[in-house]
Amino acid sequence: MKVSRFLLAIVAVALGVSCASTRPATHSATTAFGKLRLIGEQTIPHNMPFMGTVTGGLSGIDYDASRQQYYMICDDRSELAPARFYTAKLYFSGQSFDSVRFTGMTTLLQQNGNPYPGAKVNPSLTPDPEALRYNAQKGCLVWSSEGERIVNTKDTILTNPGVYEISTDGRYLDSFALPSQLRMQATENGPRRNGAFEGLGFTPDYRHTFVSLEEPRYEDGPRADVGDTTALTRLIKYDNKTLQPVAQYAYRLEPVAYPAIPANAFKVNGISDILVLSDHQLLSIERSFSSGVKDCTIKVFLVDLHGATDISHVNSLKTATGVKTVTKSLLFDFASLGKYIDNIEGVTFGPVLPNGHKSLVFVADNNFSVAEESQFFVFELIP
Repeated sequence: MKVSRFLLAIVAVALGVSCASTRPATHSATTAFGKLRLIGEQTIPHNMPFMGTVTGGLSGIDYDASRQQYYMICDDRSELAPARFYTAKLYFSGQSFDSVRFTGMTTLLQQNGNPYPGAKVNPSLTPDPEALRYNAQKGCLVWSSEGERIVNTKDTILTNPGVYEISTDGRYLDSFALPSQLRMQATENGPRRNGAFEGLGFTPDYRHTFVSLEEPRYEDGPRADVGDTTALTRLIKYDNKTLQPVAQYAYRLEPVAYPAIPANAFKVNGISDILVLSDHQLLSIERSFSSGVKDCTIKVFLVDLHGATDISHVNSLKTATGVKTVTKSLLFDFASLGKYIDNIEGVTFGPVLPNGHKSLVFVADNNFSVAEESQFFVFELIP
C-alpha cells in the first residue's frame, strides 16, 4: 500500500508532528525464533537518480546468494518511469552497515513484451508492484501486483491482483492462478483497493509460495482499527509446479497503533511483507500508520500455520464459524530502537555473517515523498 496516495505525508507535515520517539530504547528482542540485534541503518538520498529513473518506492527486497546481490521492486506505477526493479549491493559486517550501492535497473514487461503503461495511458493495464522474490531453483523472479479498484460516478476501473514469474531481465514467463474470492469487483466484494497482494515468499525447498493479503476482503470483515482485534486477512499457499492455490489461512491483524489526527483521517494496519521459514512457519511484518503520527509502527511476528483451518472454500470470515486462525508471537517491535521508523515493506535474509549467524535485512518504501525516507536496516539473528 502506498500511503502517499492518501496524502498522509502532507497531513503529517501540515500538523507539524515531531519525528522524535519517546519510547524506551532497546536494541534487541528474544523469542523462540532467536534474538535480533541491530547492526546498522542506511538511508539513500531522496529521489536519487539512477539509470534514467529516480529511486524510491522500495516495496520488496530479496537476496540472491549466487550473485551476492539484492533485488528490490519499486512501486512506481509507471508514473515517474516504467514499472521496474533494481539490483543493489549492501555492504555490512557483523559490526557495522557501511553503504548501499545500486547496480542495475530492469523494466517489468507485459506478456506482449512491452513495458507496463501508466494510468494516464491505460489504467486497466497499470500494475501496482509490491513484492519480489528470486527463485534460485528456477532461476527466475516472482513479483506481485495489488491491482486496482476505482469505483465512482466517473470511472469504474477493475484490475485483478496478480503474481507473476519473470526472467531476471524482466520478461514475462507465467502467472499464478487467482482464487475467485480475490477478483476485484465493482460491488463491495473481494479485495479492497490497495489491500491485496503485498507480500510473498517461498518455502526453503521451493515447493510452495505463500502470498499475503495486506487487509481484509470486504466479505471477511472490517479493516483494522484502534483497539479492534477483529480484522482478519488471508494467506494463500500455492504449488510452485502448477502455480495453483492449494490452501488459504486466516490471519488476525493487530489493532491500528494510534488514533488518527483528526479522528476521521486515514489510518491503517496490515501485512506489508512475509518471509517464509518452512512449510508451516513464516515471519510477517505488520505496518500501522495513522495520519498525524509521523512514525510508522512496525512489528515483526513469528507465524505458525499448525492447526489453522484451510479457508479456501470459506467466502466470508465475518460469518464463518469454527475457523482457527494462524497463531503468531511478537518477534520484534521497531519502536524499541527509539528512532524514526518509516514505511517498512520488505524483508529478506541476507548473507551469513562471519560468526555463522544469519543476517536479516529490512527496507522502507518512501512513497517518493520528501517527508519519508528510503531506510535500510540490517540485523543479526542470534540463535
